[in-house]
Amino acid sequence: MSRLEELIADYCPDGVEYTPLGKVCAIGKGTQFNKSDMNEAGTYPVINGGINPSGYIEKYNQKENTITISQGGASAGYVNWIKVKFWSGAHCYVLTPMNSILNRYLFHFVKSQEYQLQECQYGAGIPALSKSTVSDLEIPVPPLPVQEEIVRILDNFTELTAELTAELTARKKQYEHYRDSLLTFDDDVPRLHLEKCLEKTNNIKWKQFNGTLEYIDLSSVDRDLHIITQTTTVNQENAPSRAQQIVQTNDVLFGSTRPMLKRSCFVTSEYDGQVCSTGFCVLRANKNKVLPAWIYYMISTADFYSHVELFQKGASYPAISDADIKRYEIPLPSLAEQEKIVNILGKFETLCNDISTGLPAEIAARQKQYEYYRDKLLTFKELT
Repeated sequence: MSRLEELIADYCPDGVEYTPLGKVCAIGKGTQFNKSDMNEAGTYPVINGGINPSGYIEKYNQKENTITISQGGASAGYVNWIKVKFWSGAHCYVLTPMNSILNRYLFHFVKSQEYQLQECQYGAGIPALSKSTVSDLEIPVPPLPVQEEIVRILDNFTELTAELTAELTARKKQYEHYRDSLLTFDDDVPRLHLEKCLEKTNNIKWKQFNGTLEYIDLSSVDRDLHIITQTTTVNQENAPSRAQQIVQTNDVLFGSTRPMLKRSCFVTSEYDGQVCSTGFCVLRANKNKVLPAWIYYMISTADFYSHVELFQKGASYPAISDADIKRYEIPLPSLAEQEKIVNILGKFETLCNDISTGLPAEIAARQKQYEYYRDKLLTFKELT
């Protein structure tokens, strides 16, 4: 018998009372802070309706180790654990437990209900989550020793995931430094503007096309994994006006307009002959001069991003034209040297980004393990 089973047998052998969340914790909201008064960096994050901080300021209204739930926006229902002092905005709920429930126990339970909360969004314009939806959640409240053991078990899972995530972050920084170093050359290596290294691409003529195609829009490309994760099937009748560019295997896509600026990926064989948004710059390598992977890695460097920042235009939705992207000058060592370098970078990138074999796969596996045990440990026989 496990320690937890022993505790349950000792403290609650006949079951556990299920109680509305509003009876075991206070559910409050913060105070709105003007976006113009926030900075990109600072001492205290401003937590509002999104997943990430809205900005940073120099004062706080909540202490560290606090549970928040996004109240408004597309992320309404997202549950977070804020480790530091922060400013709570008007679009997030703050949960403060009473004496009968542990803070971390409350967090693990509410996190387990995140999907259910997100499914309860309402409103046609900006989605929102009502306070009553949160308050009415039924939470099992075992005696504190049982809660403590559950927290100990689940925190072990989250700590391991956090360690792996920290390692992944460190590896990515190491990879980026290593990549930029390998792709920096002396003046003896020839250079060409991207436009001189590319083949022409074509647009689809929808009026002459009767079938269906998969449409790669700006949200189709995962920002971190650099892969196409989803597409939409379109035809002559419903194709968006931006669904124009025909893509081929090994084309490199680069998001040229915000909010998807800088998203990049290869076109894999399953998307050969499909269409993508004109919000992408399609870079098709002239393989007599350059490898597709060489272009992909060159447009991932800090130097290229500086080029983008220099030439992008527009205040609300900055964008960079295809012509300005292709104005970027890249070093062109021999194809053999290119092959050698991209092979090295490919192995490193697999470790950082591959969702089937690298660190992301290990993190995903640990997260699934945590969710499995969390759901089991937070399910009790109800006291009658």
